[in-house]
Amino acid sequence: MNRFAGALAALCLAAAGTTAIVLAGPAAAAPACSVAYRVNQWQTGYTADITVTNGATAVSSWTLTWHYAGNQSVTSAWNATVRQTGTAVTAQNLSYNGAVPAGGTVSFGLQGTYSGSNATPTDFALNGVSCGDPAPPTSTTPTTPTTPTTPTTTPTTTTSGPPPAGCTGATICDDFEQQTGSTPGGRWTIGAANCQGTGTVAVDTAVAHSGSRSVKVTGQGGYCNHAFLGTSLTGTGSGPLFGRFWVRHTTPLPTGHVAFMALRDTADGGRDLRAGGQNRALQWNRESDDATLPAQSPAGVAQSVPLATGTWSCFEFEVDGAAGKLRTWLDSAQVPGLVVDGVPTPDIDQQWLAKTWRPALTDLRLGWESYAGDADTLWYDDVAVGSSRIGC
Repeated sequence: MNRFAGALAALCLAAAGTTAIVLAGPAAAAPACSVAYRVNQWQTGYTADITVTNGATAVSSWTLTWHYAGNQSVTSAWNATVRQTGTAVTAQNLSYNGAVPAGGTVSFGLQGTYSGSNATPTDFALNGVSCGDPAPPTSTTPTTPTTPTTPTTTPTTTTSGPPPAGCTGATICDDFEQQTGSTPGGRWTIGAANCQGTGTVAVDTAVAHSGSRSVKVTGQGGYCNHAFLGTSLTGTGSGPLFGRFWVRHTTPLPTGHVAFMALRDTADGGRDLRAGGQNRALQWNRESDDATLPAQSPAGVAQSVPLATGTWSCFEFEVDGAAGKLRTWLDSAQVPGLVVDGVPTPDIDQQWLAKTWRPALTDLRLGWESYAGDADTLWYDDVAVGSSRIGC
């Protein structure tokens, strides 16, 4: 029995020794996630490209949370559903990007507004577990504060590239650089209010006004070949609406009626306010009564201008719904025939003002529709909408 007891004691001591070694040097737990938060910002707005790297445990769905330190307000998002309550922000996966393997990544983006500081969030948590990274990776090395409990007032956001062109004062500003697929996503939807045919809309990396991406619209002839990308104008305010985009197209504006932009007017039965061309010059058209601006008389058309082919043109507009006024610029020059000033002018806006017009616009669509057989290929880039003139 003494020999048995001695052997048992030795075995216990050996086991205890093994356990002590394991406890003395535990493996460090992998963080739940890490987050790269990259920002393009301008005077009053920003876009953020957010990449989440998962930790050691695969997930079938994900929710990322954080808090803003300033007055940032998220206005739209892509590749995730993003909600904000006060400073708290919650981003949830969509149906197609919920599964993330261990060590895998998922990316999404958002657009927002701010004033003052636009500091990078530091309290990201994935599915309720802190990422454990007090300074999420950005494109520069963050500095360590001397007093960790005192928040810094210096913005820590960085720019991953040049900000979208000419975004001062814009509520919506998109240079399409955040698009990662072949079809525009995020705030943009593809379709047409009428019938669709063989016209297509795609992200193009071969032609761009700025950066490396634009949206290409292959517009076919005929009424049932409409092709548009569109976005809501929610959040742009109730005052005058200013828009700006760069457009490049291939075929001169035809004699027949075509449109390359449409805005839904809820004050006009949900019919469209359309910009495009007729008689080889730019024109506006009101869908509800087919009024044109300018009038399609020789004198009226002479007050408009063609749209150059094979080069980028800057198209700007202002719609003042309360006053029933409209102005248009091409490459920063106001076009006399594309102005509604409230005073009927023969050959220009006399026909337009034959009825009371107080538009309330709810969406913006860019693309191509032809009411005859006229086709065109167009590119759009650097789209901006705001409550004051944005400029080229």
